[in-house]
Amino acid sequence: MVEFFSALRYNYTIAHRKRGPVTVRGERRTTKLKESNMKFHIISDSSCDLGRERLDRLGIGMVSYYVGFEDEPYYREERDIPTHQFYQMMADRPGVFPKTSMPTVEDYLDAFRPLAAQGKPILCICLNAAFSGSCQSALNAAAELREELPGAQIQVVDSTLATVLQGMFVEEAAALRDAGCTLEETVDALKPLPATGRIFFTTSDLDYLRHGGRIGRAAAATGALLKVKPLIGYKDAGLVSDGIAQGRKKSLVRVRELFFRHLKQQEIDLDRYRLATGFGLDREEHAAFAQTIYDGLLELGYDRPEVLHPYQIGVTIGVHTGPTPIGVGLIRRADK
Repeated sequence: MVEFFSALRYNYTIAHRKRGPVTVRGERRTTKLKESNMKFHIISDSSCDLGRERLDRLGIGMVSYYVGFEDEPYYREERDIPTHQFYQMMADRPGVFPKTSMPTVEDYLDAFRPLAAQGKPILCICLNAAFSGSCQSALNAAAELREELPGAQIQVVDSTLATVLQGMFVEEAAALRDAGCTLEETVDALKPLPATGRIFFTTSDLDYLRHGGRIGRAAAATGALLKVKPLIGYKDAGLVSDGIAQGRKKSLVRVRELFFRHLKQQEIDLDRYRLATGFGLDREEHAAFAQTIYDGLLELGYDRPEVLHPYQIGVTIGVHTGPTPIGVGLIRRADK
């Protein structure tokens, strides 16, 4: 089943690099950043999967990806439509596959310009550039704005991460900012962290993998017949195969086993790490899975209730996995 994943990065990249004209639902509006004495402001694309509420609470701006179905207007992720609502639309339309498009240069200009005009330094953190052109859009916008506003301080960072790893990376940037670090100090402190990130997850719907070209029609049919579920990992800036399991329940058990095996093999001190669990549509299924993670951590002497309060994996990932991704991730905190 290696072919399950051999084309995963390729197809994800193609889907996010190019798009035609997009019709967007809803009125255009900018993210409001909470007022504070921040030394710099943080902006992330919506693939960080932190959600509007958490981003607003952290004082972080967001630039949305576009999501939609064929021949229908696109929505701006987390602005025009909540993630859970879009996942429900996917679940209600079996055999109909949505698409995503990256943020434009204009989207980033709209986010950068008000802050740069006030002389405020900006840190922009983007989805892995190997997966999407979002980072290049941000770089182009920053270059254009520096010509328009000489002296504008805009640092664009390719996180080399995705979904919950990118989200925790953004949260760590906010923690450094709130601790009084400058933009330059924060960027330096963040540099070693992506190499420490790891995700273990699974999904149950092979149709989305087949539609994306990650598996052939015959492999999908065989996998569905045998109830085979893929185990997918993220490490070293890319997606990897962690094997397969037969049935949803066994795949979730295997994800848990892979996570705790990683902790043991790497002798990880979790006091130095951020942890997160994530899911797509089924909150009840996640709650049961997260409880097993929490209980296992307690056995190791770590009380980490944050794993019970999940990220909702965004549709920029969900359009490739279907509405049923579920997993756990970790990334090291910065040295302060």
